[in-house]
Amino acid sequence: MGKSKTIILIHGNFVNNTSWTEWKHYYEQKGYKVYTPANPGHEGIPSELRKNIHPDLIKTGFIDVVNNIVNLIDTLPEKPLVIGHSMAGMAALKLVELGKAAAGVSIDGAPPKNVFPPFQTLKTVLPAFGFFSFAKYFMGSRKWYDYAFFNTISDAEKEAGFEKYAVPESFKVSRQLVLNSYSNINFQKPHAPILFIGGGSDHIFPPNLTKNIAGRYSDSNSKVDIKIFDNKSHFICGEKGWEAVADYILDWYEKL
Repeated sequence: MGKSKTIILIHGNFVNNTSWTEWKHYYEQKGYKVYTPANPGHEGIPSELRKNIHPDLIKTGFIDVVNNIVNLIDTLPEKPLVIGHSMAGMAALKLVELGKAAAGVSIDGAPPKNVFPPFQTLKTVLPAFGFFSFAKYFMGSRKWYDYAFFNTISDAEKEAGFEKYAVPESFKVSRQLVLNSYSNINFQKPHAPILFIGGGSDHIFPPNLTKNIAGRYSDSNSKVDIKIFDNKSHFICGEKGWEAVADYILDWYEKL
């Protein structure tokens, strides 16, 4: 049987599937069938979602995100290469654990519940949990996005990135990641190949966290690799030079 030619790109928190548009075209030109589903409650144009939140947004949790992808995979003729960014990096790990993926890639990925994040992470994302908020959802300010996502790009690029990609986010996604046992990973279980990608200047999930998660996997017969891209922010999939990241992933996958 040949290698799967199907890829699913899963978006993380605070953006939606429009953040994968260029990647989708890029990989399709290389002969892959590419899916970029919106996570539940995230369908639409970001600028419109900032004005009127999706009615299903606040009901959406991490489990819903994973189940949404499982439902898609179950309609496909082959297991896909699953690539997830940020929160969805953890979703990719869960899909690998569930046996749903030919291989998984976690880009600047969130930690599972059983890996404690560093202070840097807690400081940056605490507002997204809504533990001390009367709001029904999280909508990051320009200042928050500039620090958390866009810290390595110019002011003009920061403004354009916010306008193009920023969306409201459900508190429930982040809460389930840290509080629900579903968000644990069994690091001893044999699994399909996994690649961890980290941004050297990521303010949300710094490279030491990426290395920590990767290092927890312990099955000697299962492949785990890691690549840190220096001077890349949490916006690694959108800032200039994203093609090098996309190419690295595909080269890794095609050599398996």
